[in-house]
Amino acid sequence: MTRSRLLPLLSIALLAALSAAALAGDAPARGHLVLIGGGDKPPEVMAKFVELAGGRDAPIVAIPTASSEPDTADYYEKLFREEHGCTNAVSLRIRSRADAGRADWAVLARNARGIFFGGGDQIRITNALLGTPVGDAIVAAFASGAVVGGTSAGTACQSDRMITGEGVFTQVATRSVELWAGLGFLPPDVVVDQHFIKRQRQNRLLSVVLENPALLGVGVDEETAIWVRPDGTLQVLGRSGVMVFDAKGSRLSRHPRDTGQDLLGVRDLRLHLLLPGETYDLRTRR
Repeated sequence: MTRSRLLPLLSIALLAALSAAALAGDAPARGHLVLIGGGDKPPEVMAKFVELAGGRDAPIVAIPTASSEPDTADYYEKLFREEHGCTNAVSLRIRSRADAGRADWAVLARNARGIFFGGGDQIRITNALLGTPVGDAIVAAFASGAVVGGTSAGTACQSDRMITGEGVFTQVATRSVELWAGLGFLPPDVVVDQHFIKRQRQNRLLSVVLENPALLGVGVDEETAIWVRPDGTLQVLGRSGVMVFDAKGSRLSRHPRDTGQDLLGVRDLRLHLLLPGETYDLRTRR
């Protein structure tokens, strides 16, 4: 079954399993997000994640599902325990939906105060977690104030509408970028991309935003993170920048082509390039 044919099924699972995240605007309590764009994980970013989780003795769960490397779970346990002094960090070695159905792992996820998603392929995360006991437990933990972190694919999956990495990225055009249902921990009108400046991914995020102008595009560079707080504001952490594309209220245009992928144009697009320490309000878009 192709990814595009699976999308409606995943959307149904998202509505059923992640209703708390989908109702983010009305949720009484939400945790923080610390999302890295890939590359090295700056110590100050990881320190912020551990701090928000409650400190070095807080229960922290790593989700290495996105990676195909067999030692990824061990890597994250070592990272948290040895480099950041965390005494209660474990990895949930989830490869499939069956793994995500384990009751003991669901308990660990629900009780975690920090949940960190590793890099790889974000499709592996959503395929394994959406609509499962572990997925539901992570939603409940976040709603009760746990911090959710991630890097690379572990950042991409946090949007309600998730960029998969499939598509044609040498153009700014309709139907160029494949979107799937993501975990939805970011506000529903935000779509996030990663490795952004380093890998010159402006074309694909622009394609998404101009085809869906209600979406706010946030591109996070490598060695850089967005710290998204429960009040909807974000702060840039790390060593590079974050680009924000806001087409709401812009003048959009299309040029039809025989390929079925219309060229997209825009006037008065709002672009922000945010540097470490700078802040942005996702709700007011200022």
